[in-house]
Amino acid sequence: MADFVRAARGRDPLSIVRPEIVPLVDACRKAGRRLAILSNELDLFFGADLRERLDFLGDFEVIVDATYTGVLKPAPAAYRDCLARLDLQPDQAVFVDDQMRNVRGAQAVGLRALHLDVRCPQAAFNAALAELGLPLRFPPRDHAAAVQRMRAC
Repeated sequence: MADFVRAARGRDPLSIVRPEIVPLVDACRKAGRRLAILSNELDLFFGADLRERLDFLGDFEVIVDATYTGVLKPAPAAYRDCLARLDLQPDQAVFVDDQMRNVRGAQAVGLRALHLDVRCPQAAFNAALAELGLPLRFPPRDHAAAVQRMRAC
């Protein structure tokens, strides 16, 4: 499966990420926020060389990948491990994920968690910025309604 995913994605590593992630990461970094990735399959599916191929990944202080830890989201231990590496309490972090089971898992350990609708990532990214007290960066598409939907989950 990992070989298939890598072959399907081709040579363009940016094809696997939402382009909005770059200004989101930049805004958080410039505001002094600590960044982490908690993934179930980053290196397994995309290869360890992805970290060198996507420059913005260098802005993440912590990358916790179940490829190596063996602890998959939504297990509480996955979130707690990431928080421990950041030396943060759950209420000090904002978690964004495209899988509702992972959002619920994060909420169960006390994280402020937002669901990312892959069809419109700007809403979740703006909501994350708002949770962090940072200015919104993306044009709102009925932003208030989108935030309300995310909170209802």
